[in-house]
Amino acid sequence: MSYRVFARKYRPQKFEEVVGQEHITRTLQNAIANKRLAQAYLFVGPRGIGKTSTARILAKGLNCATGPTTNPCGTCDPCREIAEGNSLDVLEIDGASNNSVESVRELRENAAYAPARGPFKIYLIDEVHMLSTAAFNALLKTLEEPPPHVKFIFATTEAQKVPATITSRCQRFDLRRIPAPLIASHLQAISENEGIVLDDDAAALVARGADGGLRDAESMLDQLVAFCGNHITGEDVLVVFGFTSRETVTSLTERLFAMDAPGALAIAEAQAEAGRDLSRLMADLIGYLRDLLVEKVRPGADSENPSIGAAISREKLLTLLDHFAESEGRLRWVSDKRLHLDIAIIKAVHILDQTSLTDVIETLTAIGSGGELPARPAAVPESTSVISAPSPVAPEPVKRVPLPQPVADVPVAVPRPETKAAVPEAKPPAVPENQPVKPLDPVTPEPIAVSPAPIDASGAWRETAALLAKESIIRFGWLERGQFDACDEAEFRVRFPASFESNTEGLFWLELRKKVEMHLTTRLGRKVVWKPEFSTDLADPVEYEPEPVEERFAEAAPPEEKPSPARDPMEEFKDDPFIRKAIEVFKARRETAES
Repeated sequence: MSYRVFARKYRPQKFEEVVGQEHITRTLQNAIANKRLAQAYLFVGPRGIGKTSTARILAKGLNCATGPTTNPCGTCDPCREIAEGNSLDVLEIDGASNNSVESVRELRENAAYAPARGPFKIYLIDEVHMLSTAAFNALLKTLEEPPPHVKFIFATTEAQKVPATITSRCQRFDLRRIPAPLIASHLQAISENEGIVLDDDAAALVARGADGGLRDAESMLDQLVAFCGNHITGEDVLVVFGFTSRETVTSLTERLFAMDAPGALAIAEAQAEAGRDLSRLMADLIGYLRDLLVEKVRPGADSENPSIGAAISREKLLTLLDHFAESEGRLRWVSDKRLHLDIAIIKAVHILDQTSLTDVIETLTAIGSGGELPARPAAVPESTSVISAPSPVAPEPVKRVPLPQPVADVPVAVPRPETKAAVPEAKPPAVPENQPVKPLDPVTPEPIAVSPAPIDASGAWRETAALLAKESIIRFGWLERGQFDACDEAEFRVRFPASFESNTEGLFWLELRKKVEMHLTTRLGRKVVWKPEFSTDLADPVEYEPEPVEERFAEAAPPEEKPSPARDPMEEFKDDPFIRKAIEVFKARRETAES
């Protein structure tokens, strides 16, 4: 008897022998057992995963001497004829060579005749997408209402080319790529049956190289046996098929992350000199980067060596994946693969060496939360013990809103009428930070029966905006463009130009909102919920020139010092502590107008 390759010798003959397609085999077995057979089936999937084998097993189950049955015997004449492909009742047709209208007309005429032996006449059309449009149209009526004894089974690797009018008349089954562990286990079973020693790492390499196709894996095993004999190692698989070891891919990735272009190019050169498949090397590198990215997004995933990517950000990993995926597409069609691989590696090192805007923002955020900033200029304390008088540097008329009664849990000291009339500009005593706020009149046990003095809510907003702008003109300077709208028990409303709404989407928004509400709560003596409103009625600022912050707090400066002159906003931007620290971290150069 002539030699039979593994792909034919170990072809599945029963539903239980089909590897990795339990969702298909179980459905077909239940359909046969319950006598709910459709007139047409469409099997879809990539090469070598069992479409034709499953179709033949279904045909055996329908025409077996003991059938229809979910477990064909495989020994009766109909089963043996179907397995060998010479059954008169199961006609296997190649769609590529029988794609004309005449072929379909002949099929329709023959379908009217009864089967020769079994209960059904079955037409198995492989690569059905190769039929012409006219052939598909000629098949429509017969496919929808065939004779009771006729069944159609179609198989295709390109389901998108099958017309929807054909697909809608069939029960479609999508066969999946077979997982690598199942392929490796199947190869070990074949090797044991054939008396071959197949190392585990060799089986894993073959399964990974087969890319989900069991027939490809069986053919590769056949080739390895011819090369190695009865003992196959992982190194044999690398030599025969030009695969790249996992250690090489890991080493190449480490060189890239270290921005060691010469080291990465040396690894690529060694693989090229060893005759490795450079396209496979690129694909393995992409798969490894994918594992690192998944491990970052979902810690504990099944990546083999995720720790090497701990120091690289998700953004850089995504950029590298896009870059290498684009390079892989070009690598498939070029003759000089080595050149394009070297270019891809050098460009990847440049990508990792670049500083992105996200890097700058993350560094500034880390600096801001880590307490490493230089000492900031002295500012008005963020929390005071009493409500201070309105700032005297705001001469324009303001809209005054009566202050509602304070809530019970925030003690408010209301100055006596005679004290306010006698000393209108008296300042409250300073209270150390983090100390509990005490009332001004602890001697009097009963509250003073005097209506609370109205609070300048507009002035409170201007003071809050000025304090935050002085803290950081970059993050909080835009608050000074806001116009106080109203203040009630529920919320404190401020209007801004509509173009400022994008500031609410930044990294500092939550911090800013907390700071504003803290300042307003302290200033007004009650819990405040700040609600910014963005209106197109307000004109967008053309040039923003904030008031010199020194003038707003002139009373805090010594009497003999004169107020500082207004500063250029760009100079104030450059002198911000965050910007100075960013220049130091990223070794940037400060550009001036003259340069």
